[in-house]
Amino acid sequence: MTSRDAHAGSNDRAGSPLSRRAFTTAVGATAAAVGIQTAVPAAAAAGTASEDTRERPFRAARGKHARRPNILFILGDDLGWADLSSYGAPHIKTPHLDRLGRGGVRFTDAYSGSATCSPTRFSLYTGRYPGRTKGGLAEPIADRSVGLEPTHPTLASLLRGAGYATALIGKWHCGYLPDHSPTRSGWDEFFGNFGGALEYYSKLGLAGEYDLYEGDAEYKDLRYYTRVLTERASEYVQRDHDKPWLLNLNFTTPHWPWIADGDTEASAEIVRRIKAGDGSALWNADGGSVEKYTQMVEDLDRSVGEVLKALKRSGQEKDTLVFFASDNGGERFSYNWPLSGNKSSLQEGGIRVPSVLRWPARIDAHQVSDLPVFSPDWTATLLELGGARPDPAHPLDGVSLAGYLLRDEVPKERDLFWRVRGERALRRGDWKYYRGTSGTDQLFNLADDQREQADRAAAEPERLAALRASWEKTDAGLLPYPNAS
Repeated sequence: MTSRDAHAGSNDRAGSPLSRRAFTTAVGATAAAVGIQTAVPAAAAAGTASEDTRERPFRAARGKHARRPNILFILGDDLGWADLSSYGAPHIKTPHLDRLGRGGVRFTDAYSGSATCSPTRFSLYTGRYPGRTKGGLAEPIADRSVGLEPTHPTLASLLRGAGYATALIGKWHCGYLPDHSPTRSGWDEFFGNFGGALEYYSKLGLAGEYDLYEGDAEYKDLRYYTRVLTERASEYVQRDHDKPWLLNLNFTTPHWPWIADGDTEASAEIVRRIKAGDGSALWNADGGSVEKYTQMVEDLDRSVGEVLKALKRSGQEKDTLVFFASDNGGERFSYNWPLSGNKSSLQEGGIRVPSVLRWPARIDAHQVSDLPVFSPDWTATLLELGGARPDPAHPLDGVSLAGYLLRDEVPKERDLFWRVRGERALRRGDWKYYRGTSGTDQLFNLADDQREQADRAAAEPERLAALRASWEKTDAGLLPYPNAS
């Protein structure tokens, strides 16, 4: 175990030692080549006494064949890297998401495409840096002037062209009607909200508008939003589909306002303030707590569990690739230890996110990978697995991981790039170049210092210069921010 896994290791006291089966010559060689570490969180050892729940270094499964997978891609909203018990949360219980991770691969070094909601969604839907498109420059989208242009190819439009049924349930946050909508960007069906936040019962958005739609028409349902989305997603996965399908299930949980299921009095007070013209009511700066946040995360976990049970009842579990992640790092009440920073920052706490993948037909269970990956990689991966080709006029910035997941192909080292107003970051291997709002270039070795406290810039000037030059070369090919000085 390297120091990169020190946080996970601190939770291993109750876990079992790694199985010797994980250390055959072939697996050891693959793990060494890819640079994969192993960790056995105590939470991962939950289950029956006969169940082998020990995590092993990742390796591709061999000798398995399957049709193109159904794809269930689930996003939490503002969920911190360590908010799941399998990632170290000492006070939050997430048995369903932990079980999902044990059924496949848990990624320790997975990142969002940006540090806030809509840019990450742009990067996932397009497979490209947010700065490739005008709408992706908004951090996040807060008005109706920009959005994901319907002419731009998306994960959904490309998979639909390859024969998939496509649906998006939940938070869109890539533009507003009448010009922007999931049904204009490749999804056959849409049920959810257009904006970045809404009050969980009334469905009132940031400007006091009603924001729950089926397609392009308002849909009235004043029940707790997470319940509504869970019910819709469960219905979708249990349909008698005659073709493979993609479902983007985008929860708003645990995004503010801090309202758990049953908090009708708190809901009524926020609605009163919204209707009185309080533009900050949804932000809920005077509300919330660690306890309330815990309730919301655990509710998200139960909701994912309900959808996964529906999937199992449908008989499609084996042939469905399920992926879960957060859209960016955690917010005010999130548990990010040992990472520094939160949502909106390009420090690790703002962009490193919990990510788990399960595909029973092709991916072995009980695996862990510390391969650095980010949102656009999943776009490229799912397109390849679904038999869809990217549009050459809009080249992807992500790299397909299909060869890594299925064929033991060792990924080439490459740069992961991020840019937000006032901050920049680039990761290459274990090294991260970072410039925050202070304007000072910093360099961190994440293998030794995932908390980003030991600045190696003065000790490694040549490495710093190389990473800075790479960042600036990529940045030069992106759109400039409006009104940038």
